Amino acid sequence: MICVALPGLVISTEQGQLTGRGLEGYYRAGRRLLSRCQVRVAGREPLAVQARITAADRARFVGTLRASPYAGPDPDVVVERIRNADGTERITLHSTAPRPVRFPVEVALGTDLADLGAIASGTAGPELPASVHDSGLRWSCATGTSSVTAAPPPADALASAGLLRWDVELPPGGSTTVELRVRTDGAGRVRAVGRATTSPLAAARATGDHPGAQALLRTSIEDLQALLLRDPAHPSDMYLAAGAPWRCGLAPAEALAAARMALPLGTRLATGTLRTLARTQLPGPGARSGVIPGPLRDVGPRLPPACTATEATLLFPALLAEARRWGLPEHETEELLPTAERCLTWLRTTVGDGTYLYDPQTDGPARCETQAHAHRAAVLGADLLDACGRPGGVGLRQWAEALRNGFREDFWVEHPGGGRPAAARAPDGRLIAHLGASVVHLLDPGLLGGGELAPGLLDKVRTEQLARLLGGPVMDSGWGLRGLGTKEAEYNPFGHRGGAVRVQETAVAVAGLTAAGYEKEATSLLRGVLAAADVFGHRLPEMYAGEQRTEGSAPVPHPAACRPAATAAAAGVLLLTTLAGIRPDAPVGTVTLRPVRSAPLGEIGLTGLRVAGAPFSVRVSRLGLAMVEEAATGLQLRA
Repeated sequence: MICVALPGLVISTEQGQLTGRGLEGYYRAGRRLLSRCQVRVAGREPLAVQARITAADRARFVGTLRASPYAGPDPDVVVERIRNADGTERITLHSTAPRPVRFPVEVALGTDLADLGAIASGTAGPELPASVHDSGLRWSCATGTSSVTAAPPPADALASAGLLRWDVELPPGGSTTVELRVRTDGAGRVRAVGRATTSPLAAARATGDHPGAQALLRTSIEDLQALLLRDPAHPSDMYLAAGAPWRCGLAPAEALAAARMALPLGTRLATGTLRTLARTQLPGPGARSGVIPGPLRDVGPRLPPACTATEATLLFPALLAEARRWGLPEHETEELLPTAERCLTWLRTTVGDGTYLYDPQTDGPARCETQAHAHRAAVLGADLLDACGRPGGVGLRQWAEALRNGFREDFWVEHPGGGRPAAARAPDGRLIAHLGASVVHLLDPGLLGGGELAPGLLDKVRTEQLARLLGGPVMDSGWGLRGLGTKEAEYNPFGHRGGAVRVQETAVAVAGLTAAGYEKEATSLLRGVLAAADVFGHRLPEMYAGEQRTEGSAPVPHPAACRPAATAAAAGVLLLTTLAGIRPDAPVGTVTLRPVRSAPLGEIGLTGLRVAGAPFSVRVSRLGLAMVEEAATGLQLRA
């Protein structure tokens, strides 16, 4: 159970007690400030009866015990613990005993002040000795300090045992509360960026026939808010950390992808993300001039690691172009345009006289999804340059057309079952032909003006074949889209790029299939991931096992998945807004609706979105008809 309010988080089991085992503990900026927090009442641990995440940054644990000799078989003391990622824990004891009860309450504390990486790899050291400090305990080592203070102050504080102790007397029906505050020296309470009044995310809500839709949108926005970080040098610029607990920092490609899926919640997140990454862009001259740096990413057993710097560099101009359509002010577009131009210049320079964008590594392949990202960047980038009166659009469009013509022949693997896109093309022309979820990016060409989608790399016939493949049992697990087809030799339902369901790719598939007119296949994937969301308490992990759904089964968690994860939370927003098919063009003051005609979730209303800088609400009826209920003044509905 992970509660997040970055840079703070707390990891617990459902037992409620923090025992110091595994990853349990309070963390700040990746360091464990407290690993052990065990409550004993009258010398006994309460019996855990309930554990529940109540918000992205908060969990509630309930335990019971019998403290009175007159209680009979029923518990007469309830111990409630409210644990918050900001470093506070409220322990409340309620008595239902018919007579006054008196007992000691003890809290045993400890920490190793280890960083998360050492804990995950099993190299964390032993607990540190404590000292009595203020109204609690303190620990220190060469790399930092930590303290726990209590209110009210304890009657006894034993440094050698790491123990705080109170003598409690409760009348019938009475209660008392102890609050613990976990801090590192010199730091105050953690304040989550997303809970501030400056949150860049609109507080959108879903209503309608499907209760899971309401909970998914609410939880997705809460998780996005919990993962927000500020650029330390530019506090007004906010972006998303990749996920907790493993990736609580900036991952450029994931941050851009999540900001793009979250555009229906406003453009401020996109602005902060773009500004932050613009400051990291590599200067010239040189082959990497214009690149937005990023780490390598493992992509499974058949291909070498992919360079997320390439993906981020291609996503930058695409996000800027689409954010402008959703209502990014022109002066902010102009501010970010030079960075986008350098990204596009890098693309054209790297491709040179060729057709495909190959991996920057020596003899690297031309990946299917890289061509999709590059094509989108070129087409949307050309549109952006034209709109801003900048040169370069003609050359980008010419190259994009050449890429389309070549891709449809050079990246298609003929097969008796109708063929499939190749996963990659080696420099010698050899095709790597396994079927994986990365092909969904072919269905995501990007948004142009007038509510029109950009042309894609596949023609109509091959798009239909791809839809058939994605909607079949080889790829559709019943819980979402597998990362690799079950007929591939390397398929592993727990393979993070080799068979596990990745929520981001499932959402992209749902949106792309819907836009292409394949609602049956899209609906199956949508219902599958919503069913998984119900099991996961509507906090979708970045991935889970791709095992086939059967009657009475449940999706199996992946042990290495971030939860919450930025791309998974943003995917929840994309899944639900896809049902309304919102396609804005704020510069010309229009919005187009292309709802899912089959209305797979029945009637759904989406309120509190943002288009053209103003609240936007839309309702889709059970007949699949969409109606705008709130919009910016002057925004016209385009047929």
